[in-house]
Amino acid sequence: MIFSQKMKRTLRIFALMLMTLAGMSCMKSKLEATYNNQENQIDKYLSSKTDMRIERNGGANRLVTKEGEGEMLSRNGFVSFYYAGYTFSGNYSTSNMFVTNHQASAEQAGWDLTDAEYTLYETNMSDARLIQGLKDGLIGVRAGEECEILFSGKYGFGNENFGIIPANSALLYKIWVVGVTND
Repeated sequence: MIFSQKMKRTLRIFALMLMTLAGMSCMKSKLEATYNNQENQIDKYLSSKTDMRIERNGGANRLVTKEGEGEMLSRNGFVSFYYAGYTFSGNYSTSNMFVTNHQASAEQAGWDLTDAEYTLYETNMSDARLIQGLKDGLIGVRAGEECEILFSGKYGFGNENFGIIPANSALLYKIWVVGVTND
């Protein structure tokens, strides 16, 4: 069988497309396996906290370490809180904290900031800057609540490196809720 140059070129393009699709499928499978592993690590961590209440919403898990009072934060509410963010790989420590506005957490981690501003974070839940896992985890918090919100990289920064946070990282946020309003 004799192929024309045009047909050979078309077959090469088709073969490249098939290889690209196969590679993308393999990468997607590997990414899903990573997220499943992270979710298993999160579940194992949460199951070790038998004396605390666990709330699940979307892809987020909220471990309530201190109950709050008053109204629960709705999807359209406004919340103010202090936080400390950690990458999570089965546990967390001060060495994998990447951000905080909570002075005691910064001091515990040995962070020596010359222009430290431990300003209360205030946001409307519709704020697009909130990553999905944090947004889902905050729904239902009450003023005075202290909690840990955990989620896989799928609900965090996903496939993007974000500052010092590697792509697809599972995250844990310690949250100290100051106020909630649902106007």
